[in-house]
Amino acid sequence: MPVKIPQEKVATQLAAVGYIPDRDLATALWLMESLKRPLLLEGEAGVGKTEVARALALAHDTKLIRLQCYEGLDQSAALYEWNYQRQLLAIKAREGTDASAVEEHIFSETYLLERPLLAAIRQDKPPVLLIDEVDRADEEFEAFLLELLSDFQVSIPELGTITATTIPRVILTSNGTRELSDALRRRCLYHYVDYPDVDREARIILSRLPGIDTDLALQIANMVSLIRKEDLRKSPGVAETLDWAATLAGLDIRHLRDEPETVHETLMCLVKTAEDKSRMTREVADRLLGKVA
Repeated sequence: MPVKIPQEKVATQLAAVGYIPDRDLATALWLMESLKRPLLLEGEAGVGKTEVARALALAHDTKLIRLQCYEGLDQSAALYEWNYQRQLLAIKAREGTDASAVEEHIFSETYLLERPLLAAIRQDKPPVLLIDEVDRADEEFEAFLLELLSDFQVSIPELGTITATTIPRVILTSNGTRELSDALRRRCLYHYVDYPDVDREARIILSRLPGIDTDLALQIANMVSLIRKEDLRKSPGVAETLDWAATLAGLDIRHLRDEPETVHETLMCLVKTAEDKSRMTREVADRLLGKVA
């Protein structure tokens, strides 16, 4: 008999906390757990990459530690800093005492400020470490990150080498604004996260908005799928779908085709630029509504 990968267990755990993964994502998360490897999630903004980390932390009842990457991010902002103000106060308070004793005191744990990467390897229970939008960081920071993810230890000159208490579950996300290095890709497992298909997006709506009508959830998912196929500057993400679904459910709408004016007026939940708003005219909305079952 063929060997079956137990990704259904992962899918069930995530579904229990409101995240509906597809089979490939559930498999990638199972492999991440089994191999203790970082998982790189790539895809358009809004497809739910960051939400994977949040759901994983909830599913394992553990802490989510997030490092938001940006251009110019350096090691001190990501790893640790010294509390310089408290150090200065301590130096003033100990004026006239032995200089080496003062130095030893101010460069101790008391004055150490943990940043996300250091905090993630010092937890008693393995956290989920989310390194969000790693493609926005510089290549130099990416090289440093690669070293940390390989050894899960850091060297602090004043304190020595700090080895991980526990190994965090590491998820990196990328929107593809910059090509990541081959070295980082080799270090990680990889999964491309796409927009959900109609059925899965309907299930996501039902999961997040339990009181919504099933037929309406399917209509909304169908309509959003059609809108994403239009020539828009920014396609609506899953979060926008949920906002729109909550709005329509709150207005007690049952069938989209019965309320074309309301549908068009509330599309501002989905379109987020002036250019896209001008393209989503009443005529376009009516045309798309005609295709919704």
